[in-house]
Amino acid sequence: MKLWTWTFVVLLIYVSVSVIRFDDFGSGQQMELIPGTAGEEEEEQMGRMKVFVYELPSNFNEDIVQRDPRCLTHMFAAEIYFHRFLLTSQVRTLNPEEADWFYTPVYTTCDLTTEGLPMSYRSPRMIRSAIQLISSNLPYWNKTEGSDHFFLVPHDFAACFHYDEDEAIQRGIHSLLQRATLVQTFGQRNHVCMKEGSIIIPPYVPPNRLQSHLVPQNTPRSIFVYFRGLFYENKNDPQRGHYARGARASLWENFKNNHLFDISPERPITYYEDLQRAVFCLCPLGWAPWSPRLAESLIFGCIPVIIADEIVLPFSDTIPWKEIGIFVAEEDIPKLDTILTSIPPKVIVQKQRLLDNPTIKNTMLFSEIPRPGDAFHQILNGLLRKLPHDKKIYLNPGEKVLDWNAGPEGDKIPWE
Repeated sequence: MKLWTWTFVVLLIYVSVSVIRFDDFGSGQQMELIPGTAGEEEEEQMGRMKVFVYELPSNFNEDIVQRDPRCLTHMFAAEIYFHRFLLTSQVRTLNPEEADWFYTPVYTTCDLTTEGLPMSYRSPRMIRSAIQLISSNLPYWNKTEGSDHFFLVPHDFAACFHYDEDEAIQRGIHSLLQRATLVQTFGQRNHVCMKEGSIIIPPYVPPNRLQSHLVPQNTPRSIFVYFRGLFYENKNDPQRGHYARGARASLWENFKNNHLFDISPERPITYYEDLQRAVFCLCPLGWAPWSPRLAESLIFGCIPVIIADEIVLPFSDTIPWKEIGIFVAEEDIPKLDTILTSIPPKVIVQKQRLLDNPTIKNTMLFSEIPRPGDAFHQILNGLLRKLPHDKKIYLNPGEKVLDWNAGPEGDKIPWE
């Protein structure tokens, strides 16, 4: 019998399902802290931090949701729920004079095409119009030109506002966001679309949808490797060489007939149940290095196999990614079967036990009822750790640093 067969048999013996139980996150349960999470002292400091939320006209946010509620369950929806969280959070202040941070609630990914994709070409217009509005009516933006402001930009390539990497690189980060702190799902080292000091967050995964697909405890993990998603993007990559830098195509061509790999472009209705029955869940790059699979795999206890060179992962100062995941270089995809079957069962079990920690699961969730340590609070932790602001961020009266004339002419059309 081949080595991989023996390995798989051992895994079935040792590895049982790690299933999220949403009552694990109830306020009455004392959750174990993991390195980097906020302890009591940091939670107390967070309570003293103050965030001023600009009250923008509703055409920048809630009107868009009412027009197209699909964005409430979209993977980019963190911008909506974080805004709603802040409105009732203890860190919110109605007095801008005492604010440590300023937040501009612009839903840049909620304006969707008929296929459900963000119309990214409109996003720069929204950002520019919002900043024009707040800088014309209040003095706080002009004092720092955004250095004490933060924006949620959960696009594929964040504030570069384009799904295609080449186009995103050409555009660069929006000229008016060069000094602001960006809270974004995109994270990649040495990339034009990631500026130093950005806070990397997980994509939004609807908690109620996850809860409705739980399998019974002790369900065996009978799937060795699992993936559902595109391998080729024929519409936007007809030559089949650009999408995912060829990584997903390599996965398909190398392992479509390997019975240890349960991979397919079709997503079944049992998708979430399947994640709970799998040992390894593939998390390859797509148009961008990140995807909802990162959050889904952690929440359902499936070991993430991260295939995205130079990726910067969400809340990496909190989540022990190296201990819970497997990192595979894009060029090593043809050897993926050998890599995974060579991992000792003892190591698999250790990773599964770490994934069982409710605190790790909680970190990836934008909870329906916010709880200490969840994704909302991790963002606040990230902002807290940037305080106090350096005095150098404050400009002299009338001083300007940002170039308001930069960018394509289409980006300067007012948002209505």
